[in-house]
Amino acid sequence: MTAVLTRRSIHTLRDPAPSDREFTYLLKCAAAAPDHGRLRPWRWVLLRDAELEALGARLAADAEPGERARVAQGARRAPLKAVLIFCPLTDHKVPEWEQLAAASSVAYGLMLLLHARGFGSMWRTGRLCRSPAARDLLGVGPAERLLGALDIGTSDSSERPVRRSVGDVADRVRRLGPLAVTGPVA
Repeated sequence: MTAVLTRRSIHTLRDPAPSDREFTYLLKCAAAAPDHGRLRPWRWVLLRDAELEALGARLAADAEPGERARVAQGARRAPLKAVLIFCPLTDHKVPEWEQLAAASSVAYGLMLLLHARGFGSMWRTGRLCRSPAARDLLGVGPAERLLGALDIGTSDSSERPVRRSVGDVADRVRRLGPLAVTGPVA
């Protein structure tokens, strides 16, 4: 409950970030998310240092001339960028939408685990997901989708996370009701 209610998207991240080994351990735990058939229709690409520079250069090349420096710098917002690639199994009985839900669940579980370990993260989409140059650099295949990336590191802030107040969701829940259960069957 604490991780769910105190996790926030952190815009400014610095070292340390989890090692590749620690990331893989946390991903192993996050992969316990619901996944019909345990298909794992996803993969992650980790970028650090020179790899972030290369991504920034590719994204900047597609940008307007006046935006190129800002775009290149944006790829280096965190010491670790973990890119999520959706790899649906199209010839499987599990529908693609359900496979996408599994990949999304893993990403959120990973964010919670990172937060519980003291790391900050920020989910990013936008230009990265639309860039043919980024797809090429990351080895995204024609049947795959680049869903987004987690920027990961340590928060610059020394403030303790504040618990979110939970909003009312009663208007988003209803019972089917007895009339529907006893009504005619078509």
